Amino acid sequence: MTNMTPEITGQDRPELQKAIQEVVDSGFAGMQLRVHDERGEWVGSAGVRELGESAAPPADGRVRIGSNTKTFIATLMLQLVAEGKIGLDDPVAGYLPEFGLDRRITVRMLLQHTSGVFNFTGEYYEDGTVAPGIPWQGREWVDNRFKNYRPEELVRLALSKPARFEPGTDWSYSNTNYVLAGLLIEKVTGRALAEEMQRLILGPLGLSGTVVPDTRQEIPEPHAHAYYRYEDAGRQKTVDVTRQNPSWISSGGDMISTTQDLHTFISALVGGKLLPAALLAEMCKPHPKAGYGLGVFVQETDCGGTVITHNGGIAGHAALMYSTPDGSRTLTASLNYVDDAAMSLAEAFQKATQRLVMEVFCGGRGEAADEPADKAAAEAAGGLGR
Repeated sequence: MTNMTPEITGQDRPELQKAIQEVVDSGFAGMQLRVHDERGEWVGSAGVRELGESAAPPADGRVRIGSNTKTFIATLMLQLVAEGKIGLDDPVAGYLPEFGLDRRITVRMLLQHTSGVFNFTGEYYEDGTVAPGIPWQGREWVDNRFKNYRPEELVRLALSKPARFEPGTDWSYSNTNYVLAGLLIEKVTGRALAEEMQRLILGPLGLSGTVVPDTRQEIPEPHAHAYYRYEDAGRQKTVDVTRQNPSWISSGGDMISTTQDLHTFISALVGGKLLPAALLAEMCKPHPKAGYGLGVFVQETDCGGTVITHNGGIAGHAALMYSTPDGSRTLTASLNYVDDAAMSLAEAFQKATQRLVMEVFCGGRGEAADEPADKAAAEAAGGLGR
């Protein structure tokens, strides 16, 4: 059963309601979309908040935002650069000597994924081979989803594996970069990451729906439910994984937010309210391989525009965040779905995001933003990568 009426709307936008209904019909449990543009604000939802129930996803429910966390972390780091507490091209090893990092790795390389450090959730290589990291899929993850990980533990696991490339010589999406960035923020400020996030971003912008959970398992109400499907003794099992300990992804993707807060954040960020112009320009300068700046993808649309974006997915929850470079038009969305080890909805998710971007930023004309070539980057940009 589907909610066919937008929860909040300043105008009738049947093309947007149709687009999110198509997303749900492609296999997702539910979706909530928020669009801000020259026609005002539009909010709508489709699908269900919980399997077996009829209620639609809440209009501004909380959702685990996955790798959208990286944009918050990068912004916070750049704010510390603006305060003079750290330099963008400082070697990270000087601040975190306990890890024995390659001294060529800089703060900038962490934020842009050019450090070469192994991704602790696993590496996908060009020849199709996979080097596993911590368990985050299948029954093993489900059975251990309340386990506590310390960020230092994740970093040490990554550093026990061969680097993917020499620092600064290539690009590859790695959650380890952002766990190191989180530790670096705490070292430089002497305060917990959540405190700094509150001081510099959440407090000033009034993001009351946004949480840095650390090891807390609950997601505050209201929220749609997240699910995971796995095989057990030859049978498929689907479990509710809305409650989990997100320390397994740490500052690579643990935050909780709402579509309203994501809109407020991305529009303030690109609008120059959080960073000096020079640092915002550095943030939005894309690496040629994948279009990744410092915590954001910079993507071109086929209708001649540019979008600043990051998406994220984490075990049955996902969030989208797109903005024009001036913040005048934004698209933020949350999804709930049944995840699995095969990431069987990844392709559907990428098609859905392309469809929405085309509708909102191109008026339904042309194709959506180019996808990055790197598999891990494609998954991250699509939202279902970890």
